[in-house]
Amino acid sequence: MGKFTVKKTATGINFNLKATNGEIIAVSEVYKAKASCLNGIASVKKNAPIAEIEDQTQPDFKKIKHPKFEVYTDKAGELRFRLKARNGEIIASSEGYKSMKSCLNGIESVKKNAPDSPIEELEQK
Repeated sequence: MGKFTVKKTATGINFNLKATNGEIIAVSEVYKAKASCLNGIASVKKNAPIAEIEDQTQPDFKKIKHPKFEVYTDKAGELRFRLKARNGEIIASSEGYKSMKSCLNGIESVKKNAPDSPIEELEQK
């Protein structure tokens, strides 16, 4: 089972979703308050399992209703995904992937790990 890790940053607080192997599969924005960060985690837990995939790398891609995973190509030419909640807000983003298969595997890992993952608060060093 994966886990959500919550930690303070220089400018606020954020979370990472880690897979069972410890790899980070999704990250959040930086929130100003811990309560907002925890609400973000709750939103990922709720939305990830039911979100469909919108492949924005295809010309004339079909728009999908929220919640959804948007797959896109970043400025470096790598594939990434972002999870958007029902209200259209981005609630989690991925690292860059070299292949579509790896990117889709990342999405599947989020769908599988998010719903039941515990939350661990990390101490600031």
